[in-house]
Amino acid sequence: MMSSCKWWAPSKFDPVKSPMLFFEKGIPVIPPVPPHVGLDMVLSHMISFVEKKARPTAILIFRTQSPRHFEGGDWDQGGSCPRLQPLAPQEVEELFSLKSNGTNMEARLVNQHLYKALKGSVFRILDITQMSEYRADAHPSAAGGKKHNDCMHWCLPGLTDTWNDLFITQLNNFNVRN
Repeated sequence: MMSSCKWWAPSKFDPVKSPMLFFEKGIPVIPPVPPHVGLDMVLSHMISFVEKKARPTAILIFRTQSPRHFEGGDWDQGGSCPRLQPLAPQEVEELFSLKSNGTNMEARLVNQHLYKALKGSVFRILDITQMSEYRADAHPSAAGGKKHNDCMHWCLPGLTDTWNDLFITQLNNFNVRN
């Protein structure tokens, strides 16, 4: 099981102040490439490496990115996750749409690169993103006296249990077919 996680968020990189340096076969890629190009490079190499090294009977699964639910700014700009109910479809689009440059669109951006990299691969995809986008109410937020809202991690039990159920179902379906 692999995941791209949150490290590829465009907001984490400033191409002028702190450009990312990628290496290809031990040699730095100069000039530095933008993060989305680097992500494509990393995914391509990683998928190829794992497919070559995995046992023939291995079940290879790549989990899509889980979304964040910041409103009114990002994690370092006073953003919060005040929702107490799941989002309606139009609210999901406002927060996550690539067209409207939604505050939390990065999961969809990273997933686009992931789907492109996995095309023709033996990896199976465990897509948790779309269903998780609706659950803005499932984050710890400021609970427990936190100074900052936690709109990236998830409360337990809850949504993550559903992810596990989907994972187990994928494994069981694989075993039934083989």
